[in-house]
Amino acid sequence: MDEIKLRYGVNPHQSSARASVPEGSLPFKVIAGSPGYVNLLDALNSWQLVREMKEMTGLPSAASFKHVSPAGAATGLPLSPELAESCFVKAADLSPLATAYVRARGADRLASFGDWIALSDTVDESTAKVISREVSDGCIAPGYEPAALKLLQAKKNGTYPVLELDPSYRPPEIEARQVFGVTLEQARNNTLITPALLDKVVTAKKQIPDEARTNMLVATLALKYTQSNSVCVAYDGQVIGMGAGQQSRIACTRIACAKADKWLLRLHPGVRGLDFKKGTSRTEKANAIDLYLEEDATEAEVTAWKLNFNTVPVPLTREEKQEWLARFDGVALSSDAFIPFRDNIDRAARSGVRYVVQTGGSSRDEGIIRAADEYGMVMVFTGLRLFHH
Repeated sequence: MDEIKLRYGVNPHQSSARASVPEGSLPFKVIAGSPGYVNLLDALNSWQLVREMKEMTGLPSAASFKHVSPAGAATGLPLSPELAESCFVKAADLSPLATAYVRARGADRLASFGDWIALSDTVDESTAKVISREVSDGCIAPGYEPAALKLLQAKKNGTYPVLELDPSYRPPEIEARQVFGVTLEQARNNTLITPALLDKVVTAKKQIPDEARTNMLVATLALKYTQSNSVCVAYDGQVIGMGAGQQSRIACTRIACAKADKWLLRLHPGVRGLDFKKGTSRTEKANAIDLYLEEDATEAEVTAWKLNFNTVPVPLTREEKQEWLARFDGVALSSDAFIPFRDNIDRAARSGVRYVVQTGGSSRDEGIIRAADEYGMVMVFTGLRLFHH
C-alpha cells in the first residue's frame, strides 16, 4: 500500500486523513505544500476534466475548481482584446496554457477565488506567473518547468500545494466509495464526450457550425465532472456559466444563465471602460463589476461598489443589456439529464442560447422541442445522462 497523510479531512476537526492505493504507487506526488482531503477531491476530478478536454480539442486546457465542481474550464484559444481586458491581462504575455487558465479563472472570478487549478500540459513560466498573483488553494499538472516550479514553491511562503500527476495513469475499471460504513461500487464513467453525441438533432433547425459544436462539447464535458443536477453554458471554447448541485433543473439553468449573462456583459465597452480608482485590486474590481451588473443589489451593496470608482458609473439598463446579449451567436447550453419543462428553454433564450444539448427521454420531450423551435434553436438528444456525485 502506498499512502500519504493529508493536512485534515473535509473539515479541520476531521483528523487522521490520508490518501492511499491498495497496490502499486499513488499516481501523483506532492512537490510542494501539504494538500487536504478536499484539495485532492478537486485535484483528481479536475485533472480528469482537463485531460479529456485536451484529448477532445487538441488544445491546452485548464480548469478552475471549487467544492468538487468547475467554476470554469477552458481551452487555450487566443484571447480577443476585449476578453483580455475583461480578464485584467495582456494577451501578448500569455502562453496557450496560461491563456487557458486565464479563461477558466475568468469564467466566474467570484467563484474562482481560492480555487484549485488543473492544467493539461507541463506548466511554463507564463502560466506560473498568472497563478502566482491569484488567490488559489493549489494546482495539479503533468509537470513543471524549473522556472515555473520555483515561482509556485514560493507561493504562500512555501505552503502552496503543488501536485505532479503521472499522465499515463489509468484507474481501475471499478470504483468504490464508503458512506456511513457502507461500501458502494460501480463501473467508472469512461464514456467519452465526442462529436458523435451531437448526431441526433431533434429540432427543425439542424445546422451546427464548427464553433457552436465545440461549445456544445465543452459544456457537456464540463458536466461530466460537475456535481449534479447541473447545467452548463459555454461560448468561445470555454465555460461561461455553471449551475451546479441544485435540486431543480430550472434553478441550475437560472444560475448558469445568470453567470453567462455577466460574462458576456463584462465584454461591453461600458463595463470595460469603468473608471476604477488607482490601486483597486483585481478581486475588488471583479466584485465591483459583479455588483454593478446585479439588478437586485441592495442599497448597502450599491453604496459599497460605488466606492471603487473615480466617477460613479450609470448602470446599464435592462434594454441595453438585452441588446448586447443579442449580439452573440454560438452560445451553447448543456444539461446533464433531460430537460423536463420549457421554462428552462425560455430562460436560456434570454441569454442568447442557440444550441442545446440534453439527454432526452422525458415525457414532455415534444413540448421542449416545440419551445426550442419557437426560438430558432438547435437541440440534440444524446441519450447519455451525466450525473456526478
